[in-house]
Amino acid sequence: MDGTLGAGGHARGILEACAPDGQLLGLDVDPQALAIARKTLAPYEQRIHLAQASYTTLSAQLKQFGWNEVDGIVLDLGASSMQFDTPERGFSFMQDAPLDMRFGPHAPQTAADLVNKLSERELADLIYQYGEERDSRKIARAIVNRRPLHTTRELVAVIESVSPRRGDRVHPATRTFQALRIAVNEELASIEEVLPQAVIALGVGGRLAVISFHSLEDRIVKDFFREQSKDLINPPYERIYEEERKATLKEVNRKPITPSDEEIKMNPRARSAKLRIVEKM
Repeated sequence: MDGTLGAGGHARGILEACAPDGQLLGLDVDPQALAIARKTLAPYEQRIHLAQASYTTLSAQLKQFGWNEVDGIVLDLGASSMQFDTPERGFSFMQDAPLDMRFGPHAPQTAADLVNKLSERELADLIYQYGEERDSRKIARAIVNRRPLHTTRELVAVIESVSPRRGDRVHPATRTFQALRIAVNEELASIEEVLPQAVIALGVGGRLAVISFHSLEDRIVKDFFREQSKDLINPPYERIYEEERKATLKEVNRKPITPSDEEIKMNPRARSAKLRIVEKM
């Protein structure tokens, strides 16, 4: 199962590796991504099943397709390169576009909704929590004073007016845009929701691979994997745990796999990627 199908790159690799009989279910909330993936995966059309759905519905999707368990699941978290490269989606601060940032068209709110409706304190907390932006209070105050804001360029101008470059390569709007995108798509809550479903869906010996791109995502994945790889067994005559259980997962790589220098040269967006893999006990 590929829970974040995108343009179908990972799915194609999986289908090639599990030929000739392996079946793959691919999910994505983005209809544009699904249309591209269908073309990418056309040579494997007899072995693929695609659905416009969030990976948070993983269990329901498996049930709908009549699958009791799977041998592998991959989750490539965050926005895709295709979404960043489509200006009208509003993910990138490099090009002017409406403040949208939704992964799928049915998400209840856009980035513009958050920017124009949240209080100054709520905006500051959001930008600090999800973007880890130290200038969050200044940025929130400037946004409130200048709104309504409707385009990425308008928002970038506001951020640059109070948070100029400090000599590093990170654009001053990077963390605020990240925070808004995470909030619009409820990304962190979605990760917490899907991981237990993925463990249940795996057959014994099956593997779950998760690629994250920033510390907030990676921390959730790492903590969940560590917790599920521990035995919770009470010692004699003591009751430490309310419910005892054996470990459900084994960490295949305790330290995350990161891209090589050569890989980063070919794909600069991979520079912050971390891959963690676990196996079902």
